[in-house]
Amino acid sequence: MDTDPRDDNELATSGKMSFLDHLDELRRRIIVAIAAVGISFVACWIFHEKIFEFLSVPITQHLGDRKLTYLKPTEPFMIYMKVSFYAGIFVASPVILWQVWLFIAPGLYAREKRYAIPFLLSSSILFILGGVFAYAIGLPMALNFLTNFGRAFQEIVTATYYIDFALLVILGCAIIFEIPIVIFVLSVMGITNARFLWRNLRYAVLIIFIVAAILTPTPDIVNLLVFATPMLLLYLLGILVAWIFGKKRLKGEDSD
Repeated sequence: MDTDPRDDNELATSGKMSFLDHLDELRRRIIVAIAAVGISFVACWIFHEKIFEFLSVPITQHLGDRKLTYLKPTEPFMIYMKVSFYAGIFVASPVILWQVWLFIAPGLYAREKRYAIPFLLSSSILFILGGVFAYAIGLPMALNFLTNFGRAFQEIVTATYYIDFALLVILGCAIIFEIPIVIFVLSVMGITNARFLWRNLRYAVLIIFIVAAILTPTPDIVNLLVFATPMLLLYLLGILVAWIFGKKRLKGEDSD
């Protein structure tokens, strides 16, 4: 494998960081990420009512003229805090992902560090797409399935339960949509490669369906497939990403 000696020197230099140096670097990145979420939280708090109304659309379509209820006087305030915090995570996601890149960058060659901007753009877009998928497809299908079984009962949905349920699905899908990015990082660092990922596809499918079963709020196969299918497609996309970006570093090395 032909490599630039400068790349090797740079990687060797970065590898001289002590364990405490790595911990200090991690601490700095976490502090910046937390600060970004905090600032975003304050900004989102200004619009907390609109954000709550937006998140409530999937359930209010089933409730009609009825409103979500609450059981304790403190619940509305805590709900607004939650939706502002989670919205802040989405707003701050580019900064959080950039801090992730800055933390792993010392372990990459100089030519691989040129992927910084594509990494930031693609990871941010996938994170937001995951949330959009959950909000526009996953949640409505799950709620439709669940409410069809409740027609014989008086439906009283608390705002706290619904928001916890919705935020879990939305954030979970957003994180899951980062599968190709995780595979990209592992492949350029030489930890995995496309052949290994393809040969272990059957195990990946098993894990994907287990995760989808945990994330899916309903027990039916249709909703399970709704969550599992994009995860499988993202894994296959990750294999392609590993083949494109990881093969240069892995070329000439024994795999498996």
